[in-house]
Amino acid sequence: MSDDVILVEVDGSGVGWLTLNRPATHNAFDDALIARMTEALEGLGGNPDVRAAVLAANGKSFSAGADLGWMRRVAEYTFEQNVDDAMGLARMLRTLDRLPKPTIARVQGAALGGGVGLVAACDIAVAADTATFALTEVKLGLVPGAISPYVIAAIGARQARRYFLTAERFDAARALDLGLVHLVAPADGLDGAVGELLETLATNGPQAMAGAKDLVYAIAGRPIDEDVMRESAERIAGARASDEGRARVQTFLDRPRGG
Repeated sequence: MSDDVILVEVDGSGVGWLTLNRPATHNAFDDALIARMTEALEGLGGNPDVRAAVLAANGKSFSAGADLGWMRRVAEYTFEQNVDDAMGLARMLRTLDRLPKPTIARVQGAALGGGVGLVAACDIAVAADTATFALTEVKLGLVPGAISPYVIAAIGARQARRYFLTAERFDAARALDLGLVHLVAPADGLDGAVGELLETLATNGPQAMAGAKDLVYAIAGRPIDEDVMRESAERIAGARASDEGRARVQTFLDRPRGG
């Protein structure tokens, strides 16, 4: 196995696979992994051959969050150095969140602390029924800072208040109830569940999916006023006038209809 902390592969169907590859440390991340992850995400985001991306992990755990060695180093940093360091994680999460491709988290094991943030920043999350989750920062006297926008967006402020404060561990079924994951599959059926989602995504227009994803960022949380109505109308008008939109609508209209 490669000693690269992130394995990147684009398969023949246009799926970009990003695999966390520090199984000995339960895929805990440090500044080096964060930088490598950001670089890999930017590469996939700018690759026209990539139609979707899957975030996976090697080993027993999905990600245990922050690496202990990294935590020891940053404990000696000044406040400003800590801000700069934390901004690296914040930028990586934003790059994942705003990737102009559909993203799927394939969660095969424990996701703790920042690992939960990675799951929440993906568009779709699929977990094995044996996976577990916890937001453990307060046990270390810390707060889930950089990951908080994505986790709160996924599970809501009310549930975040519980799990941010208790740091209790919860299972995949509870993660599904909370909205952190979209689908729970048997451990031996995890790849099949991810594969079915990828097949579904492959039938959709790449530009339309990027536009639909951006639409959520633009509209969520805003009042339905004249500005929102106008913006949403302009976005559908732009999609209708695009080459992809015209071609796909025409193909749909030209399909034989049953009698």
